[in-house]
Amino acid sequence: MDTGQAFYIFSQLILGAAAAFLAILLWPRIRETAWLLVIFGVIVAYIETVYSILQKFGIAGEELVILGSIPVISFILPSVRMIFFIVAFAIMVYKQSRHN
Repeated sequence: MDTGQAFYIFSQLILGAAAAFLAILLWPRIRETAWLLVIFGVIVAYIETVYSILQKFGIAGEELVILGSIPVISFILPSVRMIFFIVAFAIMVYKQSRHN
């Protein structure tokens, strides 16, 4: 691993950890569904980052469950993150359109 890859991995871990930590701190104070879904999306994004780094180091295998030629976990994590964000933004759009 060269310096650029190490810097990339380190920055992704630190920035992701900061975002997930702040999201977890905010979690008990939020009562709006849309914001909770954004928080869940941030946490899943950090889990995805950690998992991808573990894959690069050969610690986490993708062979556990394969659907066709696609490892299920590599498909589920990004999809779940985006679903949380899509539903959160849809709720926000709905609430905004209702108030106008």
